[in-house]
Amino acid sequence: MDILGPFPPGKGQVKFLVVAVDHFTKWIEAKTLATITANNVQKFFWRNIVTRFGIPYALITDNGLQFTDRRFNEFLTELGIKHKMTSVEHPQSNGQAEAANKVILKELKRRLGQAKGSWPDHLPDILWEYRCTPQSSTKETPFCLTYDTDAMILVEVGEPSLRRTRFDEDANEEALNIELDLIDEARDRALFNMEACRTRLARKLRTKVKPREFQVGDLVWRVIGEARRDKTQGKLAPNWDGPFRIMYNLKNGAYKLEELTGKAIPRT
Repeated sequence: MDILGPFPPGKGQVKFLVVAVDHFTKWIEAKTLATITANNVQKFFWRNIVTRFGIPYALITDNGLQFTDRRFNEFLTELGIKHKMTSVEHPQSNGQAEAANKVILKELKRRLGQAKGSWPDHLPDILWEYRCTPQSSTKETPFCLTYDTDAMILVEVGEPSLRRTRFDEDANEEALNIELDLIDEARDRALFNMEACRTRLARKLRTKVKPREFQVGDLVWRVIGEARRDKTQGKLAPNWDGPFRIMYNLKNGAYKLEELTGKAIPRT
């Protein structure tokens, strides 16, 4: 579980997201918040996780004040939930939530344009798309692994699929019973795919990264650091600006840039 934000204030002055991801199914739950207090995080965890999916074995978070709060940890202890907090040196231990954050941010930026304050209105659609998209690690959708059936998506309404045009109530009930019998097999297969994906990623990380140099005249984008980031847009501010043209190579990965008009970019 993680906190994402701040965003430009939306309806009700909400400007944060609390995000939780199931380690196995990759199912995402998220809720907008005006303030990120431990009490609000606890309410989200109870209403969106425990009362809907049951009590999890463990909860992984960072060391944010909301998660280190005494009352929040007493709440987890009462439920028998192990609270594992990532260290500052190894934030990747909470990689599931970090990956979900990237997906949400990417989709919000793609959809909003300049209407940054309307981001809460797009959140349900983004979560729905993610839940119905096969994940590279499991080869299954989060919806299927959670509910043991494929979700009926909008495209099947506009262009009716076979399961809509040939729907039979008696046959459908029999098919659902068969799917329930096969759920363990499907989840074992997803677990195998996760392990295979983890092995591939580990192998890729061990591969040496080849240094790359740009040439004079190449067009590049420049990362926008915190000092130049538009504070009014919060997390929805763009990460890059450009393109710029390389004037000359300063060596050691540094370059002198110019605008496409020929105006030199001062060092930042």
